[in-house]
Amino acid sequence: MEYVEVARSETERGELVLRERRPGPDDARRGPAVLELRANGVFVMDTSEHASERALAEAALDAVAEPRRVLVGGLGLGFTLDRVLGDRRVEHVDVVEIEPALVDWMRDGTIPHGRRLLADDRARVVVADLVRAVTEAGPATYDVVLLDVDNGPAHLVHTANSAIYTEPFLQAVLGRLTPAGALVVWSADRAPQLAEMLRAVFDEVEEHDHAVRLQDRDEHYWLYAARRVASGA
Repeated sequence: MEYVEVARSETERGELVLRERRPGPDDARRGPAVLELRANGVFVMDTSEHASERALAEAALDAVAEPRRVLVGGLGLGFTLDRVLGDRRVEHVDVVEIEPALVDWMRDGTIPHGRRLLADDRARVVVADLVRAVTEAGPATYDVVLLDVDNGPAHLVHTANSAIYTEPFLQAVLGRLTPAGALVVWSADRAPQLAEMLRAVFDEVEEHDHAVRLQDRDEHYWLYAARRVASGA
């Protein structure tokens, strides 16, 4: 396998690298090149396997009857956003992404499918820290909030992201949800402490195990769906 760096950004949080993974001349597994995103040397996601992103979006969209307004925490390579925009019930999507370079790579075509996604009039990208964006936001309310900023609470992209998995932030998310709204969180591992924290804040919490195939390996990812219950429901 050969790797070619496509783009790089250095920030106070460290390095963000977009690279292309290509089969080597002696590699029997021929196929198209794959874009891979890494933060501080840690694999985040690639374009060859995005079943977990689709599963996250589908679980969130299925969690409520009318997902008109959606907040996505983390842009990544855009696959969660793509699936959300594929639902005709969705009228508006806010995406909060802390890395401006990643947004630029989507907008300028460095990530080839990025222009199409961000050209959708329903999508708005906000370059900001997710915790600050949610806790300091105005009265905007969402039917669904999806969190896909880490590989789960045990595998943080940035150490500051630990605040996302605490009760104060989850309470802030609850305050941004419409009656009967839902929060869905993705994790690479089972996260019982996260489930316990969610149960302390939300009325209903479900844990879902999703089997995926990642770079010739069988993996299990986890989705946590937390709902508030409308008054009188």
